Amino acid sequence: MRNKAVFYHVGCPVCAAAERGVVTAIDRSRFDVEAVNLAEHKARIPEAQKSGIKSVPALLLDGQPYHINFGADLSTIK
Repeated sequence: MRNKAVFYHVGCPVCAAAERGVVTAIDRSRFDVEAVNLAEHKARIPEAQKSGIKSVPALLLDGQPYHINFGADLSTIK
């Protein structure tokens, strides 16, 4: 079974650049990768917060949050 990677973002230029750099670098043979635009899927914000995501863009890799740059605090996109 492959591990899970979730890239949370809001579609801004900072997020788009991070997605190109980070998500494309993840080994797809080891990870199932999902990109979630929280501006379009606001119902998933609580899921991101519960996972420890505080700002976007961020990567949740095997349950561990990794914040990339500081694009937007989650409280501003609710």
